[in-house]
Amino acid sequence: MLNERYLPVIATLLVFILLYGYGMVEYKGFRDTLVFTNLLTDNAFLIVTAVGMSFVIISGGIDLSVGSMIAFVGVLLAYLITGLGIHPVYAAIIALCTATFFGMVMGVIIAYFEIQPFIVTLAGLFLFRGLAYMINLNSVPIDHELLVTLSEIYVPLPGRGGLTFIAMAMLALLAIGVVVAKRTRFGLNVYAVGGDAQSAALMGVPVKSTLVRIYALSGLYSGAAGVIFAIYTGSAYPLAAVGVELDAIAAVVIGGTLLTGGVGFVFGAFLGALIQGIIQTLIIFDGSLNSWWTKVAIGALLLMFILMQKAIVHFTRRYSGKDPAPTDQHAMKEQPAMQKVETT
Repeated sequence: MLNERYLPVIATLLVFILLYGYGMVEYKGFRDTLVFTNLLTDNAFLIVTAVGMSFVIISGGIDLSVGSMIAFVGVLLAYLITGLGIHPVYAAIIALCTATFFGMVMGVIIAYFEIQPFIVTLAGLFLFRGLAYMINLNSVPIDHELLVTLSEIYVPLPGRGGLTFIAMAMLALLAIGVVVAKRTRFGLNVYAVGGDAQSAALMGVPVKSTLVRIYALSGLYSGAAGVIFAIYTGSAYPLAAVGVELDAIAAVVIGGTLLTGGVGFVFGAFLGALIQGIIQTLIIFDGSLNSWWTKVAIGALLLMFILMQKAIVHFTRRYSGKDPAPTDQHAMKEQPAMQKVETT
């Protein structure tokens, strides 16, 4: 039988196929590979953010600071390049190291001071947005030959589509995330901590250091999303990526990751982000619907997947022996009475 852990991500894949198939049947231009490659490019920064968020949610935590981190990294990158004249490569390295450091600090506070991730990362949300405003209040264009060259990289595919540098960078970061989650000791520790932190500690898993690394990794991936977003837009703005943290969480949950932790797939976050993008694309192709219908559809899907996860958890507990079936409980109540009759 199919493992129930795979059911949510399979359901996500089916939803994506159905939505994409509907677009191909309903709109002729949807069949071109340009639509799919544009999905990858336009949602690259969200997918990268969702990959980092996957590790956090699988561990049973939450990170509300990723949207502000994207804006902060973009503004910092623009300041280093245009303000200080630093080469974009070195500026990107500095920005990524800064994002990783802030993520590590939040992880230390969560792990060693035992403060709820919601509170710590909420503070990070305000902190990073404030730091972005302290660097610059206005939108700043990022003009450099290297960024122009990167934006012009294009690998053509059959049809009119092609992979941009942003899409290829996103796919590389996605592949790294999948490998880290499933093929490394750190990835296994993340699942163990999310399943049951106390049991994981008894088995020798370094719970606290794992939590620190998880939030450092989330900071690194949100920082990488900030760099990708800056290349994609060619500018930086302190108000950029407002609400992206909620979109990333929705992508992870729609992708089949349990909010309680311990179960999930990094690849599912990729599918969840693409579903959000394809809903927006369908609305654009339709032309008669308001763009806010995207939020309505995503909200409905999110609720559906949460209910499905709850049903799967209930089914698993009931038929794995952890939660006795009603018939068994009824039999247990009747057993003493039967024994009394036999004794009489």
